[in-house]
Amino acid sequence: MKRNSLAVFALVSVAASWGFAFVWMKDAIERQPYFDFLALRFTIAAVLMFAIRPQLIRHFNRNFMVRGVLLGLALGLGYVTQTIGLELSTAAITGFFTGLYIVLTPVFAWLLLRQVVAKKVLLGVILATIGLATITLGGLGFDVGTFSLLACAILFALHIVGLGRWSPGRDTYALTVVQLATVAVVCWIGALFNTSDPGFQSPPDTDVWNAVLFCAVFATAIAFFVQTWAQSIMDASRVAIILTSEVIFAALFAVMLGQEVLSLRTVIGGSLMVVAMFVVEWPTKGKIQQSDAGSNPVVPGYDPMVH
Repeated sequence: MKRNSLAVFALVSVAASWGFAFVWMKDAIERQPYFDFLALRFTIAAVLMFAIRPQLIRHFNRNFMVRGVLLGLALGLGYVTQTIGLELSTAAITGFFTGLYIVLTPVFAWLLLRQVVAKKVLLGVILATIGLATITLGGLGFDVGTFSLLACAILFALHIVGLGRWSPGRDTYALTVVQLATVAVVCWIGALFNTSDPGFQSPPDTDVWNAVLFCAVFATAIAFFVQTWAQSIMDASRVAIILTSEVIFAALFAVMLGQEVLSLRTVIGGSLMVVAMFVVEWPTKGKIQQSDAGSNPVVPGYDPMVH
């Protein structure tokens, strides 16, 4: 019981750090180009994780690297579109939209892998669609930021489907490092060859450096450790439900820090989207999702590297 309670506290802390990261990044990318910010974030995270466990290199082979890089490309583009959306929208809206990947993942699994779609997934899709319509029709509009966030959710969902297909039987830590390194490369290319603002620009002040380090260390590297440990002692669906609270923390911190004021439409629409996530992730009675390898549970529709 003590281990489970500690795991719950740790997971809530991770979700809170992800929600806070949205708010902190919102301010940081107004002073540093988002490609440059992401390049530093994922370079630091990948180097840190590799330094902690350098023996992971023994898992590298051609097949492993190809799949890891492909997954990393989807993840990297997802982060880029997410950050573009954050720059053009708000932290709360970004959190709500990004969370749609939880609902979209089983839909893409059905479309691409012909996996059966449960009735609760269909209900989740309906609720999420209504919530999305409530927010966008409330004045947000389908602009570049909105389409970017939708693309982000789609890319994250596709990444998770691919991860579920290719990760069983492979070292998940090593695969994560390859993906993070690929994300870093994608962002460095964007930073160095960005037509509107070419060349890398380092963080202009201590606050932005702190945001980079917080996202790299706490919202990426440490979050991965915590999530992996928690899944070793808790049901995967319960882990996913706790981590879904990220979007609530994103909205809460944005309001508490005076970054935004939530309209009634945003609150209603966001609440519907959160309910949709809980509906999709809520465990079916008597069923516990586990990986093909049997040792580590697989969170349906959830991946710790999406934040």
